[in-house]
Amino acid sequence: TVQSKEVVKYEHAFPDADLGFRSHFSSLLFSGSWGLTALEVATLVSLFGASKLLPAEKLDVCGSMPFKEFSRFLLAKAVVTRLYNTYLEAVFFAFPKYRTQPSREHALHQKKDLCGRDMEQLSSIHRHDKITMLSQFGLNLALYFGVPGFFPGAAAPQAMHERLLRLLGNHYVLSFGMYWMHRALHVVPMLWEKIHSFHHWARHPLSRNTYQDHWLDNFANAIVGHGFAQVLVPLDNSTFWFSHMFRIFESLEKHSGVSCGFNLAHTVQRWLPFAQMPHHHDWHHEGHKGCNYTFSSLGGVWDCVFGTRKAGRAADLVDGSATRWDKQPSLGRRGKSILDHPVVCVSPVIAVGVVAGLKLQRDGFRVLQR
Repeated sequence: TVQSKEVVKYEHAFPDADLGFRSHFSSLLFSGSWGLTALEVATLVSLFGASKLLPAEKLDVCGSMPFKEFSRFLLAKAVVTRLYNTYLEAVFFAFPKYRTQPSREHALHQKKDLCGRDMEQLSSIHRHDKITMLSQFGLNLALYFGVPGFFPGAAAPQAMHERLLRLLGNHYVLSFGMYWMHRALHVVPMLWEKIHSFHHWARHPLSRNTYQDHWLDNFANAIVGHGFAQVLVPLDNSTFWFSHMFRIFESLEKHSGVSCGFNLAHTVQRWLPFAQMPHHHDWHHEGHKGCNYTFSSLGGVWDCVFGTRKAGRAADLVDGSATRWDKQPSLGRRGKSILDHPVVCVSPVIAVGVVAGLKLQRDGFRVLQR
């Protein structure tokens, strides 16, 4: 999927060690597939074109943000994802001392990329990237027009403490559903083989790997994550914007290959109980399917509650990267438990979905700010 010689060194080899941070940043910003970038631009242009050509009363949905703001929201997510991905990869290449895995782990013994994927796997991922782009675009449109209020419009102002509590509640609901779905993707053989193993082809993840999954993996994440959480614990307009941007930061960081103060979202959330840093999720990738630890997104409390927390390479990191919880006695190799039974793993996801569906039905299939 690489389109220029300048980008090849970031795909299949390390760039020159004496390059500065800014050089990495400028070189990485427009790397990758130009075809996929064109597809992303086309979807966004179609939204802005519709908002220009059609009257607002034809597009705006009562209770939701105006269609023009919806367009700006999706544009902002795309820009933030691209810019922050580039920032994190620049940190990875420019500051080796903060890497979660030693450079020898990235050594290329075969024709693979820096993350450990062979050419056939890269081709498959590229195909799923395109389907992900289109399916996510369709899902966002369906939620905007089909579930009024999901993308919240202007509402009566909330007190700051209420907004903070709602944000925490929303994120813990999001992470609870995604914890169990993620765990199920590992322990249900069909889900692992047909869907989630695509993401784990990257044994040495970089931030570029974050959304490089089977398209159904990304689709389910969007529904079980922000989808169910916004229905069950609705956020107001500005908090909704913040939540989605913060989640992009957090997702990219835990695949970044570095664990340090440069990880802005993880640094902010370190005060949360049992908070994790990127080295926890990196260990999850490094161990492949046999390392069924650290399934949590946001925070980390569910890994502690359900016995899947692992410090990983915390002891090998520079001072300040390990959390205070990493100093606790670490789990050995985790054996199977009743919680790994396929039915048990899938049940919490179904339960959260049922509760969200019942709440939508009660509220007339709209998300109400209360």
